[in-house]
Parts: sequence; structure tokens; C-alpha cells
Amino acid sequence: MKKITINTIISETTSLQDLTIEDQEIISRAMNAAKASWSPYSGFSVGAALRLEDGTIVTGANVENAAFPSGICAEHTALSAAASNFPEVPPVAMAITALNKGKQVLMPVAPCGKCRQVIAETENRYNRAIKLFLAGKEKITIIEIGSDLLPLVFSQKDLNSSGQ
Repeated sequence: MKKITINTIISETTSLQDLTIEDQEIISRAMNAAKASWSPYSGFSVGAALRLEDGTIVTGANVENAAFPSGICAEHTALSAAASNFPEVPPVAMAITALNKGKQVLMPVAPCGKCRQVIAETENRYNRAIKLFLAGKEKITIIEIGSDLLPLVFSQKDLNSSGQ
């Protein structure tokens, strides 16, 4: 049996000052997006801010629905808005943060499995990595390649496989 090792490089900081002004800005915009969340059922508000290659910032917030699970995540909202409104401009960075009952979470939260798939598909679409900033009040986690969060991604090659 052959064993395969999968490595993901993750950086952490406890200070926004360690980041560029542009990266600080998308974290701030993600926080503002979280405040716009519609999350009356869970009280868990997530915001995402996506910086495109041309500097445009697109935000998204989670939107819950009484007919669970009909809601949509912040990351998916931002990526969908960018794809719809700026289809030719690749995303290069995304910040994600959350509020729990109106207060910023202490530690970073990571995207759910569905959003990891959407991030990976977006990277594949543009053949370009999306740098992720997962921001909590006490720590910011930085992942250079978003699809590293989903190393065995389901992709177009799987759809085109003949199974032989």
C-alpha cells in the first residue's frame, strides 16, 4: 500500500499590524459584512470580503432561512456575487470572520465543506490561488491557497472520468 502525505501551510498572527493595509481592509470589510448578516435563528453572523485582482472588494454575509437548510453562507454569497458581477476578474484574497450573538468570535472560524468546494472551484476556474484570512478577535489564520482546506477536492476531472 502506498501512503501519500498532504501538507498545508498555515500562518497565524495575533496582530492586524502584521498584515498589509489591503489585507487589513478586507478583514474590516468582512466584519462589516457580518454585521449585515440575517441570522435570527442561530445568532451566528458570518461575513466575507473578497478582493479581486483589480482591487475591487465584494462582500457577503450569511443569510438564514426558516426552511432550514435553505440559507447561504457568507463565503458562497461573496464568491457568487463576484462571479455574477465581475466574471472576468479573478479573486485573489478573502477574509472571513464571525459574530456570535453580536460579539466577534475569539478564534477564527473556517469555511464549511460546501464553501471549501466553492473556493476550490473558483481557484480552478481562474487558475489562481485565493489567499484566505480567517479572523478572530485573538488570532488571524492565513492560508495561502484556499483549496488546501479541501485537498481531495471533487473537480471537473472527476466529472469527465470514464471510470476505467
